[in-house]
Amino acid sequence: MDMTPGPQTTSAALRHPLDPLSAAELNRAAQLIRDHYGWGDDLRVETIDLAEPAKDLVRAYVAGTPIQRVARFNIYRRGVMGVVTGKIDLADGALLSEVFREDARAMVAIEEVLEIEKTVKADPRFQEALRRRGLLEELDFMAVDPWTVGDFGHAIEQGRRVLNCFIWMRTFPLDNYYAHPVEGLHALIDVSTLEVLEVTDHFEETGDYIPVPRAPRNYDAALLTEFRPPSAPLDVVQPEGPGFRVEGNKVTWENWDFRVGFNGREGLVLYTIGYTHAGERRPVVYRASIAEMVVPYGTPERSHYRKNVFDSGELGFGRMANSLTLGCDCLGAIHYFDAEVPTVFGTSRTIENAICLHEEDAGLSWKHFDVRSGRTEVRRARKLVISSISTIGNYEYASYWYLHQDGRIEYEMKATGIINTAACHPGHPGKFGTEVAPGIVGHIHQHIFCARLDMEVDGPRNTVTECDTRALPAGPDNPYGHAFLMEERALPSELEAQRDSDFGKSRYWRIINPERTNWVGRPTGYKLEAGSAVQPYTHPDSVSGRRGRFIQHQLWVTAFDPEERFPAGEFVNQSKGEEGLPSWTRANRPLENTDIVLWHSFGVHHMPRPEDHPVQPCVVCGFKLMPSGFFDQNPVIDLPPTVNTKSCCA
Repeated sequence: MDMTPGPQTTSAALRHPLDPLSAAELNRAAQLIRDHYGWGDDLRVETIDLAEPAKDLVRAYVAGTPIQRVARFNIYRRGVMGVVTGKIDLADGALLSEVFREDARAMVAIEEVLEIEKTVKADPRFQEALRRRGLLEELDFMAVDPWTVGDFGHAIEQGRRVLNCFIWMRTFPLDNYYAHPVEGLHALIDVSTLEVLEVTDHFEETGDYIPVPRAPRNYDAALLTEFRPPSAPLDVVQPEGPGFRVEGNKVTWENWDFRVGFNGREGLVLYTIGYTHAGERRPVVYRASIAEMVVPYGTPERSHYRKNVFDSGELGFGRMANSLTLGCDCLGAIHYFDAEVPTVFGTSRTIENAICLHEEDAGLSWKHFDVRSGRTEVRRARKLVISSISTIGNYEYASYWYLHQDGRIEYEMKATGIINTAACHPGHPGKFGTEVAPGIVGHIHQHIFCARLDMEVDGPRNTVTECDTRALPAGPDNPYGHAFLMEERALPSELEAQRDSDFGKSRYWRIINPERTNWVGRPTGYKLEAGSAVQPYTHPDSVSGRRGRFIQHQLWVTAFDPEERFPAGEFVNQSKGEEGLPSWTRANRPLENTDIVLWHSFGVHHMPRPEDHPVQPCVVCGFKLMPSGFFDQNPVIDLPPTVNTKSCCA
């Protein structure tokens, strides 16, 4: 489909205070930084993103008025530990702020990862380890995957920026190397100097090497020889074009409007989500993103104990976003948004088609058959889909926001790609994993995400309440033994707003506006349905647990602070866990009728299956924000009756 601007699309050159930095702005920021610091070829860029203006300025913005554009940056100098974080005015070039964080370690850039493989392969200690295993002749087929390490206090790693490499191998150029793990062999590398600090061979002393599984387990269409018969065609056709309108980064669809954002760390961001009803635009969410994620693995064996990766905060969902393909990743009448991210050298890189916007049929909206009149009223639903997909090493994370006609906001994360594999003696996977193919083990692990939801339900001042259902004890108030009710209480402060899901109480949380009521006199609100709560098994005071304490509760609520952006802190790579939600909430700021942010932890608990190999079918998790007294009645009662004339009997 030709997606050049048409009736539903206007020029992306429109400017708004929340628009992501353009390629020209990124390059301008990088040049200003180069000129100011004078580091020459040693300059390395972690992130350059929009420094978002104050909310009151955004809310008061009038189209066409001048905008101050400020870039927020994190940079470092090659060979020097620490990160400089600051802000710079893109118009006059003024450096507005700068702080040097000597303890910080920058995110890992893909350009750095690609340099590491050839460095490790050239190391004599690594080659000797391969020789002992009889693999040296296959050196060229080795795949060296660097992993972040946390901070376990190892002396050799102190004062450095390091990665620990796990090894797989191909048996021919297109082979799936995750089917052939070289177990127990690792290289520790200093990313700044590209020095291999040590090579660890866990089986060198015993000589009891686990053999490399050799059977091919491939997924590439060029290698597969048999396919099932193709399914009957199922086309998504909108002959009159899509139902949405795009003006720059603003999207309007049905009763909804919002702005699309993107940055190198979080990736897809939605701003100023509002719903127009009865002629009034009503704000719901000021900013929504997936602010962090962590993948704790459950095995303490060999070097696998280090696997506790923060795929967003250590690598960047935005920087690793895919260019989506029409007719494959997205079906129907599609509008794509490109994204601009900086390379490690500061130049702008365009990710074409990084964000997909389209409509989908959503099944039945509502229906009733009146048995007395014999009349049936039925309405069908549709939803708007905003999606982006990132590849982080072996995994793909497909991020989907759904807006529904009835006011629901839904988020889904679809995890696919290839499970992280290790080798085992066939038939003996150990107690921390599943043998997914002969000699290949997938270890138990979790994927825990944290959504940052900056709420503004009917205005900027909100309160969060907790809603629990309980059964009444048998007695005068419950004479028949079936009485149960819902009890609601406000969460008054940050320490009291660290909450867990509770199946026994059918718990959910409401975000209400105490200053506005619906037609029955109750505060208007939305509710958070935590449908993918995950029980954490990482001890909160362990090395890994301290760094990701946000997973210990399914809900945190904080008073809004523009500098509190990521639940595990601004710098996660090799962190000690001293920043983030636990640190911020010690202040125990009041939360009632004020500007608040919800942090919702959710995810996937994953004991791998043979069916997850060689490529995992999508595993889905997510949450819902649902109107809860926001409307006076069913907001889609006014959907017009329609009959789809393209449907037929088969």
